[in-house]
Amino acid sequence: MPSVLSRAARPRRPLVAIITPSLADANTGNWHTAARWARFLRARYRVRVLKAWNGEAADALIALHARRSAASIEAFARHHPRRPLIVVLTGTDLYRDIRTDAAAQRSLELATRLVVLQERGAEALPAALRGKAVVIYQSAPRLAPGVRRRTMFDVAVVGHLRDEKDPRLAMRVAERLPHDSRIRVLHVGDALDPALGQAAQSTQRRCARYRWLGGLPRARTRQVMRNARLLLHPSKMEGGAQAILEAIQSGTPVVASDCPGNVGMLGRGYPGLFPVGDMQAAAKLLRGAETDAKLLRALQSACKKRAALFDPERERRAVLRLVDNSLAKSSRRSR
Repeated sequence: MPSVLSRAARPRRPLVAIITPSLADANTGNWHTAARWARFLRARYRVRVLKAWNGEAADALIALHARRSAASIEAFARHHPRRPLIVVLTGTDLYRDIRTDAAAQRSLELATRLVVLQERGAEALPAALRGKAVVIYQSAPRLAPGVRRRTMFDVAVVGHLRDEKDPRLAMRVAERLPHDSRIRVLHVGDALDPALGQAAQSTQRRCARYRWLGGLPRARTRQVMRNARLLLHPSKMEGGAQAILEAIQSGTPVVASDCPGNVGMLGRGYPGLFPVGDMQAAAKLLRGAETDAKLLRALQSACKKRAALFDPERERRAVLRLVDNSLAKSSRRSR
């Protein structure tokens, strides 16, 4: 058994604080990213996952969301100006807040590194700051496709009901498909906007092909995706949608809006993109995938080619490399 002295002589492992505006009870993409990165980092570091920085003298800070974590970013930079401060940028950061919000802009300036979650993310940054950016794709374990009903062509929609996700488009598509379509839209997500929840309930009452399942545990959500023929992802803005990669990692192809975050996940030439907000184009793609086996195979093939980007081991290595290199650089500066 090791002695007390030998245990005391062990080098202290650096402490990494991860700040996320949403904790486990919110079941959001931010929380899932924070929890996954914490799991990766605990093999090498001590890790705290917090809603706000508590003043503990962390060796490095990782903050999800430039605007919502701005107070923690500012405070950590003030107290530890020479330590790594990594900011992970969400869709609302990249495509809204950093254009107009002073606190979000300040977070970009204070960060030692910026993380974008898909290949087009850095394009939204000011040119002078793009050198700070690194792309790290999020990940999910690969699952075998589920049991897909022959009598229905199920289309999953996964995302909390809020304006950025454009949930009304999915409702309108379900209502406007032709009568002979076998498509059924299964919509997963909590009503973060009560008006959108009311719209989902109303749509469900009058449209048999639309079902709002509400918020579900992650395992159940993935089961819905595995059993679906397609994922519909109509967002107005995205940083790097977890739903897209989880569908791909379940063998379920994707039809998505062409907002930059979705294009960055799926690739510029992806055959299942439609213009943001264009209900008719979305419905045409869904109907085409239902009736044209060639189109469905093309979507499946294109998704399969992207799957390696979303491998958990790839993400694990990238996160560890980012933190390792940031701490090493900080150590050299402090000598």
